[in-house]
Amino acid sequence: MQHLNYNHLYYFWMVKKKGSVAKAADALCLAPQTITGQIRALEERLNGSLFKRVGRSLESTELGEIVFRYADKMFSLSYEMIDLLSYQKDENILFEVGIADALSKALASRVLLTVIPSDGSMHLSCYESTHESLIARLREHKLDMILSDCAGVSLQYPEILSKKLGECGISFFAASKPSLDFPACLEQEKLLIPGKRTSLGQQLHRWFAEKNLNVSILGEFDDSAMMKAFGFFKRGIFVAPSIYRHDILSQGMVLVGETTDIKEEYHVMFAERMIQHPAVQRLLETDFNDLFDGVDPQVQDVEHRSLQHQ
Repeated sequence: MQHLNYNHLYYFWMVKKKGSVAKAADALCLAPQTITGQIRALEERLNGSLFKRVGRSLESTELGEIVFRYADKMFSLSYEMIDLLSYQKDENILFEVGIADALSKALASRVLLTVIPSDGSMHLSCYESTHESLIARLREHKLDMILSDCAGVSLQYPEILSKKLGECGISFFAASKPSLDFPACLEQEKLLIPGKRTSLGQQLHRWFAEKNLNVSILGEFDDSAMMKAFGFFKRGIFVAPSIYRHDILSQGMVLVGETTDIKEEYHVMFAERMIQHPAVQRLLETDFNDLFDGVDPQVQDVEHRSLQHQ
C-alpha cells in the first residue's frame, strides 16, 4: 500500500471516539464538511466504507472497526510519547486531576499534597465531576488521574489502572446527643444520608434492613456538603466516613455512633501511559495508611472533649 495520509486517519479516529462528525468537528475546530471529505478520501485509499448510517447515528463497519483498533493504538502511543517528553522538560509539569464530586475536598487535598512537590516544578489543575464523566475524560486523555470513592466503572477498561488508597467505616453525627443509645437512636431521629446512586447510600439501606431498623429519612443527598449543612442546622442525624469525624467534631457536632460494617473505599485511577508521570509515580510509592488510620494528639483531644460533653 502506498503512503497513508495520517491526517485522514486522525479525523476518522476522532469521529469514532466522539461518536459523530459534529462532535469531532467541534473538538478539531473544523467544519463538518471538511472532516467528511477527509474520511471519504481515506475510504477511497482503503477501498471500503468505514461508517454506515443507522437511523441518525453513525456506526463503524467491519472495516472501520479494524482500522480503528490500529488507529487507537497509534494515536494513544503518540499521546504517551508527548506526555513522556513533556515530563522531561525543565518547565512546570502540568498535572490534571479529576476529583469525584462525592469525594471530600479535604481528603482530596491531603492526598494531592503528599505527591505535589513544594518547589513549584508542577502545576496542578483540578476538575470536579461525576465518576462516570471523569472516566470518559481520562480515556480521552483530558485527565492524568482520578481520585474517587468508586472504582467499579474503571474495571471495564483494561487501559485504566487503579490503586486503592484506603478505606474506613462510617460515623453518625448530630447537633446534640439523642436520648437513646446507638443504633436504636436512629429510629428516634430523622436521618440525612447519601443518595442511593452512591455506594455509601446503598450500603446504608442494606445495613438498616440487616439491623431491622425502622428509620425515617428526612433527605437523601448526592452532595455530602449539603447533607452536612442540614445536620449543622439541627435537622437530623447525618453520616460521614469516619476519617472525617475529627473535623466534624471540632465544629461542635457530637458523635452518635460508628460502625465498620459499612466501608467507604478510596481509589486513584490513571491510564497506563501515566505511570511515567512524576506525581503518579510518587502516589504509587506512598503508603496512605496513616491518612486513614492515624490520629494526632490534638485530634484525639477534640474527640475526647466531645465525648465528655455527651
